[in-house]
Amino acid sequence: MALIKSISGIRGTIGGRVNENLTPLDVVKFTSAFGTWLQNNKNKKDLTLVVGRDARISGAMVNSLVTATLQGLGIHVIDLGLSTTPTVEVMVPELNTDGGIILTASHNPKQWNALKLLNEKGEFISGENGAEVLALAESEEFNYAEVDDLGKYETRDDGFAIHIQKILDLPMVDSEAIKAKKYKIVVDAVNSTGGIAIPQLLEHLGCEVIKLYCEPNGHFPHNPEPLKEHLGDICELVKKEKADLGIVVDPDVDRLALVDENGELFGEEYTLVAVADYLLKHKKGAAISNLSSSRALRDVARKHDSEYFASAVGEVNVVTLMKEKNAVIGGEGNGGIIYPDLHYGRDSLVGVALFLTHLANENKTVSELRATYPSYFMGKKKIELTPDIDVDSLLTKMEKEYQNEEVSTVDGVKIDFEQNWVHLRKSNTEPIIRIYTEASSQEEADSLGDQMITKIKSLI
Repeated sequence: MALIKSISGIRGTIGGRVNENLTPLDVVKFTSAFGTWLQNNKNKKDLTLVVGRDARISGAMVNSLVTATLQGLGIHVIDLGLSTTPTVEVMVPELNTDGGIILTASHNPKQWNALKLLNEKGEFISGENGAEVLALAESEEFNYAEVDDLGKYETRDDGFAIHIQKILDLPMVDSEAIKAKKYKIVVDAVNSTGGIAIPQLLEHLGCEVIKLYCEPNGHFPHNPEPLKEHLGDICELVKKEKADLGIVVDPDVDRLALVDENGELFGEEYTLVAVADYLLKHKKGAAISNLSSSRALRDVARKHDSEYFASAVGEVNVVTLMKEKNAVIGGEGNGGIIYPDLHYGRDSLVGVALFLTHLANENKTVSELRATYPSYFMGKKKIELTPDIDVDSLLTKMEKEYQNEEVSTVDGVKIDFEQNWVHLRKSNTEPIIRIYTEASSQEEADSLGDQMITKIKSLI
């Protein structure tokens, strides 16, 4: 069991001891800290927050604690109930509120839950702000409201409808082209809120929807991280139903994985690549991903005479760089699409609409579309070190060792060779260097990782 407090929020496993797991006391303390921090930083008396949750078993209980605590601080609450991370992000500015809290542990298993914190723009609070919230939680310097000043509570059930309409209104979403194709699509939403939102969107786009694990009861039928080894059921059902496409989302619907008509994975990295290909074809500009994402996005950007930039790993870092470069599209290689014309957050719903528009306009099957992109293969390895080894010093030695190559030190050390790359990052929690590689074959990617392990050992 675990409790992880970080600048992006608090997450942990339900039950157990205070300060060791995500217990009711921990939920109340952290909610109090965020609410108090907002009160300290806003020059107005009445604050309002939007709250929404995924379908985890613990969701209703955590939601009750969070909303009541906010009311106890004198903060008004608009409760969206079952929602998605991107829907809450869209609704914060839509309702002109002061921030939001999303109750979700994203792709973590069912025993986990978490509080993700949003500012008034519906974007994740900065690392600096997160550190201030953590300090407040430790000090417990909270001042709750007196009885006449308790916050008001209201519910809304129109979040999905508003979010979906905003997507349908986007100039780059061609609803008529999609409707004309009458796509047959299987959806695996791992029994969370994507099982409500994604079918609603697809029905607006004239698609026939076959639901797999779309009952929002929080009983995840497989590991909720949308990786190949967890997705055998949808791959089989796509073939059996002779569907055009399979769509997979994680519990809070910010990661999008696709399955082609043959039951083969499109590749999480290539969700962003395909969407960028469509958008950059119509509007030149920057594309952004993080340093551990596929080179395929860079290749597609160059194809359209556009620029590509890589940020440090983490959604907040991607968004910061997207704003700096006024990017057309950005995201992360885990299937996270960030389309700034809608909002600065990973959003599977807008990803689905943009991908289907691209597919319809290209008049190809999903596998034919995938074949138009360069094929890269990724490897992930790690090297465990003894606690007395200075990891930063080791990474500096690796940087010097490969100084004649293209090297980035934005986040660890990334070495771009002509045909492949390697990204070395130290773990924040243990004496480990994580080694990410990408090459034109799996064997080459794995071999490059092994070479790096050998090189690191020789420098110790």
